[in-house]
Amino acid sequence: MKLFQRAKKYTFFTTNEMKDRYDIVIIGAGVHGLALAHYLAKLGVTDVLVIDQGYVGGGASARTTAILRANYYTAEAIPFFRESLKLYEDLSTKLDLNLLFDQIGRLDIGHSESAVYGLQTRADFNRLLNVESYMIGPKQITELVPSMDMRKGKIYPVMAALYHPPAGVIRHDAVVWGYARSAQGMGVHIIPFTKVTDLILDKGRVKGVKTINKDVLAKVVVNATAGWASTIAAMAKIELPIATHPLQVAVTEPVKPFIDTTVSSANLHVYAYQTDRGEIVIGGGVDPYPTYNMSSGLETISHLVSNTLKMFPALRDVRLLRQWSGLCDITPDYAPIMGRVSGIDGFLLTCGWGTWGFKAAPMAGSCMAELITTGKVPELIKPFQLSRFRDGAILNERASAPAAAVH
Repeated sequence: MKLFQRAKKYTFFTTNEMKDRYDIVIIGAGVHGLALAHYLAKLGVTDVLVIDQGYVGGGASARTTAILRANYYTAEAIPFFRESLKLYEDLSTKLDLNLLFDQIGRLDIGHSESAVYGLQTRADFNRLLNVESYMIGPKQITELVPSMDMRKGKIYPVMAALYHPPAGVIRHDAVVWGYARSAQGMGVHIIPFTKVTDLILDKGRVKGVKTINKDVLAKVVVNATAGWASTIAAMAKIELPIATHPLQVAVTEPVKPFIDTTVSSANLHVYAYQTDRGEIVIGGGVDPYPTYNMSSGLETISHLVSNTLKMFPALRDVRLLRQWSGLCDITPDYAPIMGRVSGIDGFLLTCGWGTWGFKAAPMAGSCMAELITTGKVPELIKPFQLSRFRDGAILNERASAPAAAVH
């Protein structure tokens, strides 16, 4: 009996029967939609439906490399990601589930004087806003990553690096399952394989969703659909300043541990880290053209591999294990969109997360839950409202994620 009770406690989620009406409908059962549902339930709002056209956590959340950090560039983004990283630090305890969070740190490599100058600027901004980041030289880089090619005279010599010790990695599916289990345990309904076909509109207000199964009324509908955010917004006659780009990633066969931190290069448009199983995860910039095609390509993998070898030539004989792609919703200023939509009541956005949505999920969910329950926009997300594009208050966050930017 005790074994049965324990197994029942750790069941991640079960499928609920969809009602005709909810207080909140969240479109997208990825990390953002589920985090929002969790924090809403923590605030006492449990009449919530989370729906997804696929399986729970099967979209961008299943394709992320799950690197967590806070060393961003702007005064708007740094505090937000700082607080999100803090939430991740004790999320395993909060969700009662081992999320395999490992704070292995991060190195952003500078290969030129201009790159080093940019990294130094980021380090200064980070420290001013209470984020631990500082510049280190070749000697310290070698101590942290002895396997890195530090030879002088190369086309891309390693001159310096921005070191961010609190950064880390996490098990992405565990985070999704933990949020799903927690939200459902508090009464939230989670229903996968239920595609939204349209929104229910009435006199400038979104009043629910139409799905392949039935229509569902709601006081508030939240668009948390990552690469599909523009498609859902178009159902409300809203054109979002978002372009959807594929992001391709690869992983090698397991090898003996030799990288103890995450390493990123803006000049080479590549980043890498080693998992606890010994695999090397390799990622880079999103594909340069907008498309919903998630096929993996030889050109991209050739770029990732060749540039990774410029930093770690010892990997030259290691075989790739697999390659995959996900969809990224990119805004013109590389910053997210969170909050209400002017002129459309009952419709909220948490999208435009690009390549860094997973690291933002805890704070985004918390802030969006606060907005829904209080009606007031939290200070941390005020700069990220959709109205900034109309008001000329756009941000410049591309410089904080150059390795993953369009190249």
